[in-house]
Amino acid sequence: MQNYLKVIWGLQEWSDAPVSNSAIAEAAGVRLSTVSDALRKLADQELIGHAPYGAVTLTELGHEHAVSMIRRHRLIETFLVQLLGYEWDEVHDEADRLEHAVSDELINRVDRALGYPTRDPHGDPIPSADGRIHRPDAVVLAEAAGPGRVRVERISDADNGMLQYFASRGLVVDAEIELLPSEPYAETVTVRVGAETIGLGPAAAASVWVSRR
Repeated sequence: MQNYLKVIWGLQEWSDAPVSNSAIAEAAGVRLSTVSDALRKLADQELIGHAPYGAVTLTELGHEHAVSMIRRHRLIETFLVQLLGYEWDEVHDEADRLEHAVSDELINRVDRALGYPTRDPHGDPIPSADGRIHRPDAVVLAEAAGPGRVRVERISDADNGMLQYFASRGLVVDAEIELLPSEPYAETVTVRVGAETIGLGPAAAASVWVSRR
């Protein structure tokens, strides 16, 4: 149940699109019928509601539980990278396993040991102990009005292979990159990272969030 709450919250974090059963199934990697059963249980516990047109929404209690799990997940990811030497493409699954086993006290100590970080290795904001979240003012690279200099604020961790590719090209959180003019009708977004020019296809350009300098 905690995983479903986290998925629902995550689908709403960077998008205004309504959260549907099918979107939850795709994000969770399960069948639609499995999602339907889980959502019924969450509704019975008053953790979710259904908005008009069938969109799934979190209740206040559901939101509280979801943010708690997001905090655990992102602090564990940060701990694994900063103190245990994991690469940023290795931590998501590890954090998924550990987040259910650790206590609130351990998470708070991890937070303190790390110096109260505000974002994880992928740029996702880490909720504070009281549930406050500061999301950067960023837009998807594919929708950024160019050309010009931008700063990478967040990179989706949904595709480990893509994270490895980005890291090999220097396209990481806090990187300063230049958005170059694209060819008319082209589907690629062209950026300059350091001295290298890179063409990013739709999936890659939709995985990077940037802000103007």
